[in-house]
Amino acid sequence: MNESTTIIENEQAPQSAFRKWGSLVVMSFAVLIIVIDTTLLNVSLGNIIRDLGTNIQSLQWVITSYSLTLAALTVTGGRLGDMFGRKKMFMLGAIIFAVGSFIASISTNFPMLLIGESIIEGIGAALMMPATSALLVANFKGRDRALAFGVWGGVAAGGAAIGPILGGYLATNFSWRWGFRINVFVTILLLIGSILINKDEPSKEKPTLDWIGVFLSATGLLSIVFGVIEASTYGWWKATQAFNIFGQTLDLWGYSVTPFAIALGAIIISLFIAWELHLEKARKKPLVSMKLFKNRQFSSGMLTTTTMSLGQAGIIFSIPVFLQSVRGLDAFNTGLALLPLSISLLICAPLSAFISKIIPPKRLVQLGLLLDIAAMIIIQQSFSVNADAWTFAPGLALYGMGMGFIMAQVSNLALSAVPVSEAGEASGVNSTLRQMGSSFGSAIIGAAMLTALAGNITIGIQNNQHIPNLLKPYLEQTVSSQTSNVEFSGGAQIKMKLPTSIQADIHNVSEQAIANANKNSVSYGIFFAILGFFASFMLPNVRLSPKSAKKVEVSPDDDAEDFPDAQEGAPAVAH
Repeated sequence: MNESTTIIENEQAPQSAFRKWGSLVVMSFAVLIIVIDTTLLNVSLGNIIRDLGTNIQSLQWVITSYSLTLAALTVTGGRLGDMFGRKKMFMLGAIIFAVGSFIASISTNFPMLLIGESIIEGIGAALMMPATSALLVANFKGRDRALAFGVWGGVAAGGAAIGPILGGYLATNFSWRWGFRINVFVTILLLIGSILINKDEPSKEKPTLDWIGVFLSATGLLSIVFGVIEASTYGWWKATQAFNIFGQTLDLWGYSVTPFAIALGAIIISLFIAWELHLEKARKKPLVSMKLFKNRQFSSGMLTTTTMSLGQAGIIFSIPVFLQSVRGLDAFNTGLALLPLSISLLICAPLSAFISKIIPPKRLVQLGLLLDIAAMIIIQQSFSVNADAWTFAPGLALYGMGMGFIMAQVSNLALSAVPVSEAGEASGVNSTLRQMGSSFGSAIIGAAMLTALAGNITIGIQNNQHIPNLLKPYLEQTVSSQTSNVEFSGGAQIKMKLPTSIQADIHNVSEQAIANANKNSVSYGIFFAILGFFASFMLPNVRLSPKSAKKVEVSPDDDAEDFPDAQEGAPAVAH
């Protein structure tokens, strides 16, 4: 096109400024408690492991399964919001979330924590998350929407930043359980505040849900995540131990269950896509409309969001593990160590809405990704047995700045490409892919760290000249098989009585192994951030017309076919 195309928004019924911005506060606080729930666990790992008598791999399942439940059910939550009303789904999700939080707060073992935190809370969050972003798209437009998404993204970013400090304070001074108990009180406030949210009309179509699609997507994602997380137990390729299921040992010809689980998950996800295409062809309502991905603005935003999320999980997971295991910090001081990240996020995320008036959202996202890549390189080089909290401060501050620039702008670019009538489904896909990236990122980086830790311990013991050669095979097997104890319980439990000098050597080897393993895990984060940067080049340059906040100009280098919903009253992207 030689001339820019103008997209006009649908007009909406006016609403009072108090209700309009008050509803933003309510929806932002909902996102806040959802995001805080995961991050507070990262700094409380040692406390929970000791309290419940579990290990780090089990807690990795709790953290990852929460994101996985969101990834598997958020699209369903968005679809239910379209069918029955987003406000209703928001309120129902809040109640379910509170129930899950209460169960998690009284957990006496790992399965109970998994059910309360990862399953029930995850279901509640899957109903709330798409409702909040869809209601933002429906209730705000033009520059107001850019500001609303800036606040919404800023609060979400702030939740990721505040979570470690809040969780650390509660775990150190009271109990990690209070991190879940406060959700119950916040939920009550959300339900009261929901009177400010405008009631929306559900879809007039006959309520139907693609249950086959729900099953296929959830099963496929679970299979892939299972394979990745359990790689540290069964091996990535060759089996390190037999795989048992329902009391039966599976003969996999000497190979680990990991590649089989990942391949099975990929096949099931392929079947899911084929099923969705079949429903569209039959003119039935699929769980996810594949037509959404024909919109380049939306699909490129989703690709950038997914790859970006893959890397972000590593920083919040690896640094707390290092600070608690090697530096011996308690949960609260671990949270304080992440304060530079918190401050940068809280400043830069809402600031991005104003900067986007000068710098196009696409360039702002790319700048944020470049800052994150540089920050992770700095953080990676900061890992050493002598590193303290201040050592990581420059990298964390830079990383928070990059995240702040990215988060709200990517959502704004992607969701503003679809009409309001599809906002629930689109926001569900947006949240799903972000959570899927976070889930896979946590699983991959966590498994890589545990695998590297075991390998580094083995190498460290082999290369230690003070440990007798006769003892090395026993110590290698004993210490490397107790990675959770090495990290959070003061070292591996060795039944054999050893001289003090050898115990000190094993301790030093373990600390160096943890530092190297965390450095290795951050390498994956750097790789994912680089992928996200390249994916961002597919984002379109969308510009706001200076004449009207209700108009959007599409830059001349973008074709009209990249914006198929433009003639259907798609909402504007403001910057």
